[in-house]
Amino acid sequence: MAERNLIHLEVEEHYAAAARTAAAGGAACCGEDERTWGAVHYDTVADELGSLPDAVALASLGCGNPTAVAELRAGEVVLDLGSGGGIDVLLSARRVGPTGRAIGVDMTDDMLELARRNATEAGATNVEFRKGHIEELPVEDGSVDVIISNCVINLAADKDAVFGEMFRVLRPGGRVGVSDVVTEDRLSAEERVAQGSYAGCIAGALPVAAYTAGLESAGFDDVSVTFTSSVGDGIHAAIVRATKPAAGGCCA
Repeated sequence: MAERNLIHLEVEEHYAAAARTAAAGGAACCGEDERTWGAVHYDTVADELGSLPDAVALASLGCGNPTAVAELRAGEVVLDLGSGGGIDVLLSARRVGPTGRAIGVDMTDDMLELARRNATEAGATNVEFRKGHIEELPVEDGSVDVIISNCVINLAADKDAVFGEMFRVLRPGGRVGVSDVVTEDRLSAEERVAQGSYAGCIAGALPVAAYTAGLESAGFDDVSVTFTSSVGDGIHAAIVRATKPAAGGCCA
């Protein structure tokens, strides 16, 4: 528990500072290579950021664009784990339309304040931001159709708890489409730490086999991890997909 609290503190302090930077008009940063992190992942989708407040893109710290791979449909309820300044929540809200809803969960007060301000400025009415840790989601059982996340699960102190919570809040047949940082199985924990910090999205990254096993142990089917770009020796940005069984499946 002490180690978990220390990780939470390190991550919270880092991203609170990033939120304050974005709120003041500066670009926040997760990693050194701007081709890997941030709003660059949304540039290839026509007009995706055009009508959003500037601070949304400035606060973008992810390693992908989960809204582009989650196949969101009108009327769905979408949950974003570690929603930050709200970029993926706001884009999801557009895709699910007025009959759907997008919920963001974040543990950082500064990020929540920024996200709510961004939602107000964007005129989004089908969004909600809740404070909490992704290891203990403030979300009802079986109330979500789709879970997305953008380079956040690697920051969690207890990944198994996260996977269990994801399974709990998804409806039967619900799906996962997240962007995250993962490592090749050959890399040791010590080698990960040598390449970057927890808050920098490297030290806490799971190997592919452990990520897959964790989701399967929680009860998910159709688990896949697909590398999208390299962020270090044996470390990759990736798209992770999984599905909760529609009926009669394993329970976490």
